Amino acid sequence: MSNIEVVGLGALNIDHMYRVERILVDGEAVVDELHSFSGGSAANTIYGLAKLGVNTGYTGVIGGDAGGKILLRNFQLVGVDTSKIRIKRGVMTGSVLCLSDKLGQRSLYVVPGVNSLMTIDDLDLTYINQAKWLHLSSFADDTQFEVLLELMNRLDSSVNLSFSPGVLHSNKKVAVLKPILSRTTILFVNQHEIQHLTQKDIVAGAELCLRQGCHMVVVTLGKGMILKLGQRTVNAVCYIRGADGEYVVEPISPDVISEIDSTGAGDAFAAGFLYGTLNGKQPYDCGCIGDLVARLSLTKLGAREGLPNFTKLAQYYHKYYNKEL
Repeated sequence: MSNIEVVGLGALNIDHMYRVERILVDGEAVVDELHSFSGGSAANTIYGLAKLGVNTGYTGVIGGDAGGKILLRNFQLVGVDTSKIRIKRGVMTGSVLCLSDKLGQRSLYVVPGVNSLMTIDDLDLTYINQAKWLHLSSFADDTQFEVLLELMNRLDSSVNLSFSPGVLHSNKKVAVLKPILSRTTILFVNQHEIQHLTQKDIVAGAELCLRQGCHMVVVTLGKGMILKLGQRTVNAVCYIRGADGEYVVEPISPDVISEIDSTGAGDAFAAGFLYGTLNGKQPYDCGCIGDLVARLSLTKLGAREGLPNFTKLAQYYHKYYNKEL
C-alpha cells in the first residue's frame, strides 16, 4: 500500500438528515424530507480526493451493523482502501442527526457509537507512516483525543498533516490543541472555528496558529465576507495565511452554481485544496480549487453526492479561472 498518498482518520458516521421548515427552540413541526448518507469530516474529504483520482486509504472503527457496511461500500465505490478500518462487533456505528431548514440553518447531534471505543491499537502506524499525508478530523470523546495526541508522538516526520478540528475540537482552545497544531502542515477551519479556537479575529487568529507551529492556515468564509487586510478591503470566500504571506480567494458569480445543501462544504473544500497541493499548485490556486469543489458539493443533498470527479472539476476550473487543472 506504499502508493497511498493520503490516509484519513476521524469519526466515521451515518448522517441522518431531516429537512424542516425551520429550526425550533421549542414547539412542533413537520419533517419535509428524510435522508441518510455516509459521513464523517475526514471521511468526506478522503472520499472527495478519491473521486478526483487520488490514491487514498482510511483508518478508524465501525460497528458490525448495517451502518458500518454502508460506510465501507461507499468508500469502496470510489476506490478508497478500507483494509485498515476495524470492525467492532456488537457495537453501533456512529451517527449524526442533522436538522436543516430553508434558511440554511443546521443543528447537529452526534451519537459517537463505536467511535468512542477506538484506541491507539486500532490504528496501523506503519500504514499511516507510509503515506505522504494524514488528514485528521475530530472525535467526540476525550479518550479519542488522547489517542490523537499519542499518534502525534508516533507520526513519522516525513508525513504531512492536514487537520480539520471542526467545532468539537476548536472549542478546546489553542493551548490544548498545541501538540497537534505544532505538527500541522495545513489547518482547515471556518470563520467561527478559528474565533472559538483563538478568541481572536480571522487574521489575528491565523497568525496565532502559525506561531503554534502550523505551516499554513486556511479559513473558509462561506459565501463570502468582507475582510480588512492592511489598507485594503476585500470580499473573500477563503483566507490563506502561510509563512510566505497571505492570500484571499474572491467569490465567483453567485448564480453559477445553485445551492441545495451546505452539509460537508468545508470537507469538500479541504479535498479540493489538498488535491491542488498534491499536484504542486500554489496556495491561491489551491484555494480556488477548494472553493469550486465546495460549491459543487452544495448542489445535492448530503456531504458527498455533489462532489465532482476530475473531468467535471477541470471543466469548471477552466471555465471560471481559465486554467488547466
